[in-house]
Amino acid sequence: MKILFDTHTHTSASTHAYSTVLEMAKYASEQGMEAIAITDHAPAIPDGAHPWHFLNLKNVPREIYGVKILYGVEVNILDLEGNIDMDGDILKKLDVVNASIHTPCYKDCGAPDHTSAYESIVNNPLIDIICHSGAPAFAYDYKKIIDMAKKNHKLMEINNHSFYTRKASIPNCKKIAEICKEKEVGIVVSSDAHITFDLGNYSRALDMLKEISFPEKLIMNRDLKSFEDFMAEKGKKLFTWNI
Repeated sequence: MKILFDTHTHTSASTHAYSTVLEMAKYASEQGMEAIAITDHAPAIPDGAHPWHFLNLKNVPREIYGVKILYGVEVNILDLEGNIDMDGDILKKLDVVNASIHTPCYKDCGAPDHTSAYESIVNNPLIDIICHSGAPAFAYDYKKIIDMAKKNHKLMEINNHSFYTRKASIPNCKKIAEICKEKEVGIVVSSDAHITFDLGNYSRALDMLKEISFPEKLIMNRDLKSFEDFMAEKGKKLFTWNI
């Protein structure tokens, strides 16, 4: 299948990424994509973007080279209490709010169980997507959190980048997908691109999903309309923040 909306991408505003918004949009257009979400890292990670970057996203055109642009962020989960590094007043303005654990800014790295952190995140009404959560170092109760995700209208991410850079996560990514299939919980399949050439690349994630016969109807970013419909059910309307 072809996924037409990438929900997790990074521009050079995250300084360990290497492409501009314009370059990302042009490449997405060449790949026949409908939309991309610009979700740069929030400030707690060492080279994350300043809060002003997110407040100023409203100056980015809503369509570039025929590709719809959604304003977003990848917030950092900071501790077992599920605190994050972005003010709620900013998050309320954004179309897509991803939440992830990143070792450089997560103070409870040595904890044996991280379920409490994800419980807080999945209960946070401002979070939309739980991202790349398969890392063995940050184990949690998958069934409990995925049940909560269904109840609270959250999406679980299958991150293609993990199949290259977080290979120890692969078995857990499969477990997460299998539980989502069993419980009929929606997912997104993302590139987590840090350069244009990875944008829209979901090949290994899709191979895994095909292996377990994951239903296409549960992939909520297969096109922009599917994602918009899911978010509308949550009570969130996209493309509302403009100049």
